[in-house]
Amino acid sequence: MKIGFVSAVFPEMAFQEVIDFASEEGFQCVEIMCWPKGKAERKYAGVTHIDADKLNSHQKEAIKKYLKDKGVEISGLGYYPNPLIEDDNAAKIYIDHLYKVIDAAAELDIFQVNTFIGRDKNKNIEPNYKKFKRIWRPIIEFAEKKGVKIGIENCPMIFTDDEWPGGNNLAFSPKIWRRMFTDFPSDYFGLNYDPSHLVWQQINYIKPIYEFRKKIYHIHLQDVKVYKEKLDEVGIRANPLEFKTSKIPGLGDINWSQFIMALRDIGYKESMCIEMEDRSFEENIEMKKNALRQSFRYIRQYVPV
Repeated sequence: MKIGFVSAVFPEMAFQEVIDFASEEGFQCVEIMCWPKGKAERKYAGVTHIDADKLNSHQKEAIKKYLKDKGVEISGLGYYPNPLIEDDNAAKIYIDHLYKVIDAAAELDIFQVNTFIGRDKNKNIEPNYKKFKRIWRPIIEFAEKKGVKIGIENCPMIFTDDEWPGGNNLAFSPKIWRRMFTDFPSDYFGLNYDPSHLVWQQINYIKPIYEFRKKIYHIHLQDVKVYKEKLDEVGIRANPLEFKTSKIPGLGDINWSQFIMALRDIGYKESMCIEMEDRSFEENIEMKKNALRQSFRYIRQYVPV
């Protein structure tokens, strides 16, 4: 298993600077953000370390050479919009760019793209599921032709008031994954598995690893702290940020020894990228770097070289 990090933590750094840091600190890989250039829609979005809109042959070769020289791999290209959003015009923009990211991954010999299914937050699961089948069939077929695996992150995207009532990502539970993978049994359609999003939903985060062993293409290493005293006050129907917060690995509720043991049990040998969204380490760039260093040391004890 290769340990890396998600580049969204460094919006102020260029691609080369991100790879330099990874190389200097011993990270083996980085998930590189590929949002289109422009204003970010939310925190941790809008980061562009590879611009899929303007990727020419010279840039492709330069990227490949830089990675080789630094001894760092790209675990996948990341782009996390909402392809099922109610606004069809916005959805088309997101979907069109997703195609470009898939194409860029193939041309860079990366063959992994991580994203969200999306959701119309104002509709329940069934109408969203019908839309998912219609929207995602051609995307999955395109990814298959390009030989690029799609890793769907399992975050419900329901943290803020404007994401209520349903959240902006349909693929949040094992029941829904099971249905999706039955309807689309493609070898190029699977999970970017983040255990932290299962914890605060009160879902077992170890058990699905065994059932979906063939569908786990990429891992996000993010911890979470659920404050029981706050949950007792507001209940599970409250905005989740009222009772939980993201943490770096080792500072939250996840048993990382059990989690990585389960990955070993299923023979997982792909990338695990630290997703740094711990606000207690966000004051400046050096604090963010130190958070990644600390996370790397913590995870490394379970993943010997």
